[in-house]
Amino acid sequence: MSRVGKKPVVIPADMKVEVNGKLITFSRGKKSATLDTQDNVSVKFENNSLIFSSLSESRQDRACWGTYRALAQSTVTGLVAGFEKRLEINGVGYKAALKGSILELQLGYSHPINFTVPAGIEINLDKNIIIIKGSDKQLVGQVSANIRSYREPEPYKGKGIKYTNEKIIRKAGKTSKK
Repeated sequence: MSRVGKKPVVIPADMKVEVNGKLITFSRGKKSATLDTQDNVSVKFENNSLIFSSLSESRQDRACWGTYRALAQSTVTGLVAGFEKRLEINGVGYKAALKGSILELQLGYSHPINFTVPAGIEINLDKNIIIIKGSDKQLVGQVSANIRSYREPEPYKGKGIKYTNEKIIRKAGKTSKK
C-alpha cells in the first residue's frame, strides 16, 4: 500500500480544479496546468481535496498511485508558491548576463554560451548567482541542470557552476617529493 497515495491533496480556496476522465486541470488566476494520469489511477474531487486510489492491485497501478498524487501536490505547490533553484558561478572571468530571453554565459571557453530561456521559466541574476524560478518543478530542475552542465565544478579549485547548497569535495593538488 502506498503511504503517499493515501494522503489527500488539499486544494486552496482560490484554485479551481476540474477532473475530466484521466485529465486533471488546475487553474489559479492566469496560470494553469494539466496532469494526465493515463488511466492508471482513479481521482475524486470532494471537500476541496483530491483523493487518489489505485484501479487494481497490479504492480503498475500501485506504483502510479503515489506518483500521480505527488505530481498533483507539486503542481498545486507550483501554482501557489512556485519553485526556485539557485546556481552559483565561481571562477576568474566567469560571468552571466541576461539579454532578453537569452542567458549569455562566459565560462572560460573561447566563445560565450547562449542559453535560450524556455517558456514558463523566469531567470534573475544577482552578481554571481543565477536564480531560476517557475511553477513546474520538473522544468525548473531540468533548466538548472542544463545550465550547470556547461561547466560543472571541478574538485581542485572549485571553478564552475554549482548549486548554492552543494558541497564540493576538494582534492589536494600535486605535491613534490623531497
